[in-house]
Amino acid sequence: MAKFRWRKRRRARTPDARMPVLEHLAELRRRIFVSLIAVTAGAIIVFFFSNQIIAFLVTYYRDATHGKRNALVFTGPADAFLTRLKVATYGGIALALPVWLYELWRFVTPGLNPKEKKYAIPFVLSAIVLFVLGALVAFLTLEPALSFLINVGGSAQKPLFTADRYLTLVSLMIVAFGVSFEFPVVLVFLLIAHVLTTNQLRRARRSGRL
Repeated sequence: MAKFRWRKRRRARTPDARMPVLEHLAELRRRIFVSLIAVTAGAIIVFFFSNQIIAFLVTYYRDATHGKRNALVFTGPADAFLTRLKVATYGGIALALPVWLYELWRFVTPGLNPKEKKYAIPFVLSAIVLFVLGALVAFLTLEPALSFLINVGGSAQKPLFTADRYLTLVSLMIVAFGVSFEFPVVLVFLLIAHVLTTNQLRRARRSGRL
């Protein structure tokens, strides 16, 4: 009786261990598809809690105005719903952070040897921890930043924030602080991927560029 053996399909590679262009594009499409599914699932979950999240963010606005402003305003019929969708999207991206970071790692580093591939989990965990730390710093500086922006215009101008612009400001602060905290992970990632070398880092540090 003939025996059938199932073998895992290997990706076609060129003699120098690189994937062909079409195979590379197919791999990119698959990674993006998996990441989008994870973001969508996270966004659906966050949408049900979006009102509570908005209420939490409003507390920083209230504290910055010393209780004079207790709510955000919206100027269009669909603005309130669109604001909830925006919060859900941002939350979905945050919840799916482990998934799309892992997919990014596997796409950018397909040619790593087994010893180097074991750094995938530490890379993802370190990136998440550092991003969360950056987000916490953003929240700690949010109230002082709002107070400065509100008072810099003087007493002739009164604050009345719309939900869309306020959430955009908060999101930009979180992303800016979170990404800035990722610098050490990015350096290690570039070293593992052989994009940078330790000698290049030493020269950059001595020249004052790092």
